[in-house]
Amino acid sequence: MLQRDLLLDVTRLVWRVWSGRLPTGIDRVCLAYLDHYAPRALAVIQRNELRMVLSAQHSERLFALLREGGPGFRWRLTVLLVAAALSRGPGGSTRGWSYLNIGHTGLDAPGLAGWLARQGWKAVYLVHDLIPISHPEFCRPGESRRHRQRMRTVLDSAAGVIANSAATRDALADFAAREHRPVPRCQVAWLASPEQTPPAELAPPNRPTFVMVGTIEGRKNHLLLLHLWEKLAKELGPATPKLVLIGQRGWEADEVFALLDRSPRLKGYVRELGRCDDATMFGWLDHARALLMPSFIEGFGIPVIEALQRGVPVIASDLPVFREIAGDIPLYLDPLDGQGWEAAIRAYCSDTPDRVRQLAAMPSFHAPSWDDHFAKVDGWLKAL
Repeated sequence: MLQRDLLLDVTRLVWRVWSGRLPTGIDRVCLAYLDHYAPRALAVIQRNELRMVLSAQHSERLFALLREGGPGFRWRLTVLLVAAALSRGPGGSTRGWSYLNIGHTGLDAPGLAGWLARQGWKAVYLVHDLIPISHPEFCRPGESRRHRQRMRTVLDSAAGVIANSAATRDALADFAAREHRPVPRCQVAWLASPEQTPPAELAPPNRPTFVMVGTIEGRKNHLLLLHLWEKLAKELGPATPKLVLIGQRGWEADEVFALLDRSPRLKGYVRELGRCDDATMFGWLDHARALLMPSFIEGFGIPVIEALQRGVPVIASDLPVFREIAGDIPLYLDPLDGQGWEAAIRAYCSDTPDRVRQLAAMPSFHAPSWDDHFAKVDGWLKAL
């Protein structure tokens, strides 16, 4: 058995499973860290200023419960936490251990940095993005203020920071400069897609099909595609290609929701899959002429990696992080260039030279893996 030397904050996973929502991209990263570090970690849970460190026995039970989820999760979690609260906790000193917070959880809560310092832990945070700071117009009211506090906590208390991309590392450095705060030691480690699930066997579509994957929120720019599909439906009628939107509804996208719910032109041509398992997602992706990613801003881009892994062309916004992880393979467009997106989609309905170029370039694409990620992180943590 590995000697335990880490504290793993699983608060985000606890409340995600409690709510019954499907895991987001950040949740999947938290799950990957759980799988990798659970054998050597104790669990940490926090809510506001209430914080708990579980014993090895209770941590193992909680880790298993988070993987299982399902009906009865709330009751089983409650019983477990009551038992943990009545126990002796870790039962020994944890000073000098590393504390891993992978989901931005509680970083805006009062007193977190002070609590970590009193415990004598080395705080390590994975920073996913600074979007609420750089693009507050795409976030919930108040989120920019909360995220500023999260990043101040990171800068003030971190022994080290894991950045999911060089673009995120640079954004954090820019924020630190504006805040007149030093940047902690930083390790860039790309994220990976979950283990490839065999695709569901779906009937081949009877028309060219395009797929977009991601939570339906303002910054993802679904609105561009829906307006474009209304135009295509008006001009092409039954020959209109199919658009499949895979992702749960989020925030700051009321106009998108209204179009999805009420636009007569989109019916039959746009399909929304709000609750979609990985097998079904990969089934649709495998039938797609291209993955569409017209985002205004991203911290990473797992769907881009998944598409290229599966030999599916990508049409994406010209963002630094997409170029960082996918190189010159995708077709890059300005997210405001409606005419450019329309021309590309019309062209990709057939084997346009650019689509053929992408297909020819894909064998050279090396998808990042979790083994690659943790090979970097494990050694870096030891050096801390």
